[in-house]
Amino acid sequence: MSEPQAAAVPREQTGGDVLVRVMRRHGIDTAFGVISIHNLPLVEAVDRELNFVAVRHEAAAVNAADAYARASGKIGVALTSTGTGAGNAAGSMVEALTAGSRVLHVTGQIDSEFMGSSRGVIHEVPRQLQMLHAVSGYARTIFNAKDVEADLEEAIAHLYSAPHTPASIEWPTDLQYLALPEDQRPIDAQVKPLPDYEPEAVAKAVKLLAGAKRPLIWAGGGAAGAEKELRDLLHRLGAGLLTSNSGRGVVPEDDDLVIGNFASNPGTIRLIGESDLLLSIGTHFRSNETQHYALKLPTPHIQLDLDPAAVGRVYPADLGLVGDSRTILEAIGNQLATHSVEPGWADQVRTVRRDVRTALTEYIGGYAEICTSIRRRLDRESVIARDVTIPSSQWGNRLLEIYSRETNIFPLGGGIGQGLAMGIGAACARPDVPTVVIAGDGGLAVHLGELASLGGSGVWCVVLVFNDAGYGVLRNMQKANGFAEAGVNLHTPDFDLLAQSLQLPFWRVRGTGTFDQALAEALAVRGPAVIEIDVTALDPVPGAFVPPVHVPTRDEKGIGE
Repeated sequence: MSEPQAAAVPREQTGGDVLVRVMRRHGIDTAFGVISIHNLPLVEAVDRELNFVAVRHEAAAVNAADAYARASGKIGVALTSTGTGAGNAAGSMVEALTAGSRVLHVTGQIDSEFMGSSRGVIHEVPRQLQMLHAVSGYARTIFNAKDVEADLEEAIAHLYSAPHTPASIEWPTDLQYLALPEDQRPIDAQVKPLPDYEPEAVAKAVKLLAGAKRPLIWAGGGAAGAEKELRDLLHRLGAGLLTSNSGRGVVPEDDDLVIGNFASNPGTIRLIGESDLLLSIGTHFRSNETQHYALKLPTPHIQLDLDPAAVGRVYPADLGLVGDSRTILEAIGNQLATHSVEPGWADQVRTVRRDVRTALTEYIGGYAEICTSIRRRLDRESVIARDVTIPSSQWGNRLLEIYSRETNIFPLGGGIGQGLAMGIGAACARPDVPTVVIAGDGGLAVHLGELASLGGSGVWCVVLVFNDAGYGVLRNMQKANGFAEAGVNLHTPDFDLLAQSLQLPFWRVRGTGTFDQALAEALAVRGPAVIEIDVTALDPVPGAFVPPVHVPTRDEKGIGE
């Protein structure tokens, strides 16, 4: 006979119950994390009352919470340990900070009586709060068990305030146990109101837009939330819409006036050169999207941004509009009379839209059928989570149509290895439609353990592993710049055996005409699945993708001086 189990210890309430109460108040039902002796009360309460998704690494917890926030519009919650655990999370907090994601990172801290003592308490780390400040838009320490709810609400008020940035709370372990829901002090947190725009500036913008005959709009991530207003203005003007990668899907990309993330394409550059006005909305004009800032923009340039410091920071602005994009675009639309562009301008836009897509489809060779299959098989509301890899950077961030911004999830900061955890988080946010992850073999290896998290979660997520036995992007860059191959050829696991060990359904695709059936079968699982694509067997052979990174030469003026 087995030994009788010990009688269950009566459960007392803890700070975890306070956290659950705050999460419920804001409609948050899921948290991601790694359990630890320094966050046990928090994980226990969330797992008991809500949905705790266990991952294998703290960086993955933050990536998953980040993608959950982007895909759901809610706040993503990540629970990590103190010290090394918080340090592990820091890199992914940089991604959330770069992307402006509403992530609440709750990390442990050593017992409050020993903080700052440098005694060598287990998991003690000097200046953890300073680290959290560096990777968050807001960070604070909980010092009193009665302040827990108010401190959490203050962090959440920050997350709701624009511009959005993640928040970190470090919570001493003893105060996690001692905080009681009935002892909490009143909450006084306030969401920061959006700034008022200047009506005079809007009136000037309306006048400039009314006089434009060949207008273009460039939308970045700051256009999020203004979907209807932007689309209405786009068609009112008869303009063409360029986007940054982050602005994709604000207007669905099957709209025939959406050129998309093709600003540095030669055909688009010619159109930009013929334009007589540009309205930019919430975009940073990133170097990889502007030919390292060599791209010439039309004038006049009207720049709309929530951050006044962004106006004119990268490209000169003839008129700055500071405020919320939805509010300002609505005001412009209300004041703008019926507008007529130059005859044929809209047709030029449509022609460029078609030509840039046709050219890229031909250039990517055997990838084209994969791109077509993904879009045909997925729901319009399915998230496509893309790691940093050739399929993402070459065609996934341009050719693969996006219909809402919330479905376009990728590492905005450019860090490799984050796509799988992002896919898990997104799939938790949208359980009724499939999520697809696009990853390379090199990027997937960064967090192979998260395949176990995927299997354990049971979410409807298909991982596409594009295997070229190394870092293909960097391999191409080395070749293009005359370098020998160094550090790019990897010892790659047998993904079939790996998937079997985790009981994940697996398909391997080699050659033309085989991917679509594999994807259909994997999606029919309605749970975790893995498809490996042998990139060396693609036919026709894709054109090489070299990242648009500036490599300086000694002949350039000022180099080395």
